Parts: sequence; C-alpha cells; structure tokens
Amino acid sequence: MKQPSNEKFKTMIGGQALIEGILMRGPDKDAVVCRQNGELVTEVTPRKLPPENSPKRWPLIRGVVNFFDSQAVGIKALMRSADLSPEETGEEPGKVDQWLEKKLGDEKFQKFLLGSAVALGTGLSILLFFLLPMIIGGFFDRWVKSNVAICLIEGLVRMAIFLAYMIAVSRMKEMKRLFSYHGAEHKTIRCYEAGLPLTVENVRAQTRLHPRCGTSFLLVVMILSILIFSVASSVLLALVPGLEVMRGTFLYRLIMILFKLLLLPLVVSVAYECNRWVGRHDNALSRVLTAPGMWFQYFTTNEPDDSMIEVGIAAVKAVLPEQEGVDRW
Repeated sequence: MKQPSNEKFKTMIGGQALIEGILMRGPDKDAVVCRQNGELVTEVTPRKLPPENSPKRWPLIRGVVNFFDSQAVGIKALMRSADLSPEETGEEPGKVDQWLEKKLGDEKFQKFLLGSAVALGTGLSILLFFLLPMIIGGFFDRWVKSNVAICLIEGLVRMAIFLAYMIAVSRMKEMKRLFSYHGAEHKTIRCYEAGLPLTVENVRAQTRLHPRCGTSFLLVVMILSILIFSVASSVLLALVPGLEVMRGTFLYRLIMILFKLLLLPLVVSVAYECNRWVGRHDNALSRVLTAPGMWFQYFTTNEPDDSMIEVGIAAVKAVLPEQEGVDRW
C-alpha cells in the first residue's frame, strides 16, 4: 500500500466523485470539474455559509445541517455532471417531465428534481440501512430479552446489509470509473495536505485512502447507532415500565422502531463530531477509530489514471482560499 507523505496540516477541503468528474468543496466556494470531449470544464459557485453565531454551527446541530447540505449539493453536482457527460441518449423528456417543467418553470423544476432526489435518496437509505434491520431485529424480541442484545443484532444486520451493498456496487462496471475518480479526489487532497506541489507525479504517489471520507462517516454512523440505540432504548424501558410487558407484540416493535428513527439525527450529529475530531488529529486513538473506514475504502476507491488525477488537481485548485491557512480543518 502506498503511504501518504508527511502531512503539513489537515484541510477542510473535501469532495465527491461525479460522472467523469469531481465535486470539490472549499471554505467559501464549490467547484465541479468534469472532462468533456477531452477538455476540462470547471464551474465554481460561492458557498452559502450560516453566520458565525448561527445555531446551525452549534455542536450536535451542525452535523445534521451539514449532512443535508452535502446531500443537496452532491446530488445537484451529480446531475450537472450527467448533463456534461459526453454520452447522449437522444431521448426526449417524458410527458410527466415536460408537464412539470411547463407548470413549475425551468428553475422551479430543477429545484423540484433536486428536492425529490434528496428526499428519495435519504428515504431509501433509512429504509434499507435502518428500518429493515430494525424490523429484522424486532423478530428476535420474543426470544432475546436483553435490549442491548437486540440492538446489537440490529447493528450486525445493518452492517451486513451495508457491506454487501457497497461491495456489490463496487463490482459494477459502471461504478469502477466513478470509484477511480473517488480515488483521485482522495489522492489530490493528500498531496495538498502534504504541502507538495499539485502535480500528477506527486498526486499519483499518495494513498487513495482518507480518514474524512464520506464512506468512513457512514460506517461510523452504523457503529454509533448500536451504542446510542442500546442506551436510549434501555432508558426508555426504564422510564416506561409498561413497555416491557408488551415485548414481542407488534405495538412494542412499532414503538421501538419509531423511537429509534427519531434518534437518527442524534446519531448523525455525534458521528459528525467524531469525524471532525479524527480529521483534526493523528494519533493512536484516531488511527484506531478510522481503521474500519479506511479499510472499507479499498472497496469504494480505485486507483485513478493520470487524466482523472488532472481533474482532481483542477478541482482542488479551484477552491483554494485566497488567504493561506483559512481552510485549516
């Protein structure tokens, strides 16, 4: 495995792989860089950040805010990269799309599509990685009386589904190039953090693994959900003794599922704070905490070719702050 050069500092700059491109987010601007017909197309937009004293910046609130903001910006960039993709289907928009665009207008139609995509993506993720494991785990409550054990079963099922899903996706032919751009994004940020000139040769020598990867974040969410759901469910059962006698019933399962779903924002927030901490520190504890996510990136990143690295370099350069060090994590 290639090792990164010694880091000079840790940056807040991060990104996302797109269709033949990369989204990079800096301290005050975002950049979408895609390769179209062999040429690089760069689109830079300013970031709308909340004021310094805004509650949106408070710990345990900023995690949820940043999660949905990243979802919206990421999906919008992915849609834009699809527009810039050289592959043209030649198909006309469907009648429903034409009707919606006519009624809503082009700008409102785009916002509608973006909102729908965010809602659908978030909903499917909750359904597949949280609701389904809860339902499966609930069937064990007739035989398993320990609430902690039930949450552990749910967590193991959740992890199994997540791992199976990501491994299956990583083997899809269409996703291999996307994951290579993911690798290019990581490598370029590693090179920048090492204080090296952003050249293809320097970037190529870096590792494609990065502790602040979104994949690692999701894995942290999965692990933390086991702990938080276990503690919170035990507290609920202690405060409402009547629930215990309902164990094994449909109503009991429904109450516990709804309760855990309400806890999801807390899980995301705690995971975000953990991600911030490990992103700022490089010690034995941080390396232990990031090890599972770093290992899993072998499935979600591939080694990029030089043309992909060029995209990563252009994307990082496009979001570098004018004042050096402003992007320090």
